[in-house]
Amino acid sequence: MDKILDVAERLVQTRGFNGFSYADVAQTLGIRKPSIHHHFASKSALGERLVARYTERFMDALASIKGGTASARLRRYAALYRKVLQDSDGERMCLCGMMAAEIGTLPHGLRKRIQQFFDRNEEWLAGLFDSGRRSGQLQFRDTPRDAARRTVSSLEGAMLVSRAQQDPARFDRHVAGLLADLKP
Repeated sequence: MDKILDVAERLVQTRGFNGFSYADVAQTLGIRKPSIHHHFASKSALGERLVARYTERFMDALASIKGGTASARLRRYAALYRKVLQDSDGERMCLCGMMAAEIGTLPHGLRKRIQQFFDRNEEWLAGLFDSGRRSGQLQFRDTPRDAARRTVSSLEGAMLVSRAQQDPARFDRHVAGLLADLKP
């Protein structure tokens, strides 16, 4: 089952959810489509499991971001996005960012899971922004929640444009500017 999820994740990150089929997964793994249906009765069920697994892994990575200044923790947060670009020579996107581009065509349950991924990220970041402001390590005009939303949107957009321009370093320049704007 993990191999199916690994291949499907890679396909979604490069083609989008609507850009792959069970046949693509089966061909990559050298198995038959019924083997996939055995684990995931529908593509929607596969998508929901993909997002759940991606969210779990991302939240585990966030839990490991401890200590240091608020700026350092924010830099480590951005590095999670950068790692996706780095590990794929700029070809892959954040799974949920890629799916968000197709949100209007996705089943309700899958939409909900994607929204939860972003909500949980924003919640974590809002806590970071709040503590960073209180300690004088971060400066921004609006609420911590709004700063968190802007940051997630900014990083997702930077990934997208970096991918389109085939220039992963563009993402790094964006992050450097974002961090500079937040310094007191």
